[in-house]
Amino acid sequence: MAEAGLITLDKAAFAQALATGGRLLGMDVGSHTIGLALCDAGWSIASPAHTHKRGKFTKDKDALAAFIQQQSVKGLVIGLPLNMNGSESPRSQASRAFARNIAVLGLPVLLWDERWSTVAAERAMIAQDMSRAKRAEKIDAHAAALILQGAIDGLTMV
Repeated sequence: MAEAGLITLDKAAFAQALATGGRLLGMDVGSHTIGLALCDAGWSIASPAHTHKRGKFTKDKDALAAFIQQQSVKGLVIGLPLNMNGSESPRSQASRAFARNIAVLGLPVLLWDERWSTVAAERAMIAQDMSRAKRAEKIDAHAAALILQGAIDGLTMV
């Protein structure tokens, strides 16, 4: 098993761990699904990839490891759901636990404030006149793309 990677809230430390750049995977971790998004190696634009239906962690980890290898991902950005006042919630603790568990893949992990990501993703999808059924199917991946875009915008300003 690989050595656990860096887990940080510090975008400068994350950027330093990825000094040569590389493709990033954004994740919106929910209790039933994980929304996935990818950005290019130059960290300019994030795009929704797909939504992974969660099961046992070992199977989830294996599926994510295969996707990471297939897409040549060098770092992970995981949404950290904070309360509106910035404090942590039980969902924040669940995301931190997921980050600790997925860090065994050996990639650096950046925890990124994801307040409003799902709301913003839903509003954008409604503006595109997407049906309720399509929104439900794609919301997590779109939220992951917003989380990742926020992170890469922040990282390129480090």
